[in-house]
Formats: sequence, structure tokens, C-alpha cells
Amino acid sequence: MAFDIHYGDLLVRFGSVLDLAVEEPPRIADDETVLGLTCDELRDGDVVVADTAEDLTAGKCSELQGLGRLKVFAGLHTMPLRPLRDYAPGFLGHYLNAPAFRGQLTPLMQGIKVISISRAAMAGATMQVPTLSEQRLIGALFSRLDDLIALHQRKCDGLRTVRKSLFESALA
Repeated sequence: MAFDIHYGDLLVRFGSVLDLAVEEPPRIADDETVLGLTCDELRDGDVVVADTAEDLTAGKCSELQGLGRLKVFAGLHTMPLRPLRDYAPGFLGHYLNAPAFRGQLTPLMQGIKVISISRAAMAGATMQVPTLSEQRLIGALFSRLDDLIALHQRKCDGLRTVRKSLFESALA
């Protein structure tokens, strides 16, 4: 069984860090397709970038964690990136989605109806990387903030459901 990180899921469903021990990307249904793939399997710490979108969200990415024994591949309209040095878990996903980094990419995006970012544009962007211990703190902070935002979003969604039920029962 193998899985595919799809650009649509990167843009809408997955956050800066994709923990595959918690979330499951789409499964590649055909085992023969998997056998014919010539691309590398993804590993923990790899980053998958959506290279195309209908707006300036092109370039949004997710850092992969928790792959374990899963076979995972980057799908259509994605760009897999494998770091050449060690980064703290969670740091790259948050850093590459931050305005300071994405601001370098925006002027390099091309297209009218569909916006794309190239490998060359990604390779030409610069990073200011703190020490590994600072990266750990930054990654942990943003991961906690993501968890808090998700918790409040679920709470808000639940309250909307209650409100809708109350309105419907009041009208009945």
C-alpha cells in the first residue's frame, strides 16, 4: 500500500507539518502504478511543495513526519524537497510557509489563471537559519499554536452546528 501527497491537499487540507502517524493522505489504488514509479519515496523531514495553485498559495508546503513504514510519494503538481543538512523537526515546514520566506517567491511566480513556482525559483531563495536548539523551540512553538488553532476551529465548528440546530428547531 502506498500513498500520494496531492497538491490540492497541500493547499487546503494539510498544515505546515504533516504527521502521517495522525493523518492519512490519499492511497494510490493501483499497486502496479506504484511499481512503475521512478521517483524517490519520501522520508521523514522531506518537504512537499504545491508548485501550482489558482492564486498566490502556490509554493505552500508541508514537512513530513511520522512516515514509519509507509510508502509515500509526491504527486502531480508537487515538488519534493529533501534537506541537505539537519533541521529540527517542524522547523522547515513552518519556515518555508512564513511570510519572510514566501515573500521571496511571490515575485517569481508565473501565470495568469494558474500560478506556478519553479524549482529554480525555490533553489534561488535564501534562508536565515538559527541554531538547531533554536529551531527546536521555534518548531515546537508553532506546532503548539497550530494545535491550539485546530482546537478552537473544532470548537467553533461545533458551536455553528449547535446554532444551526437551534435556528432550525425554532423555525419548526
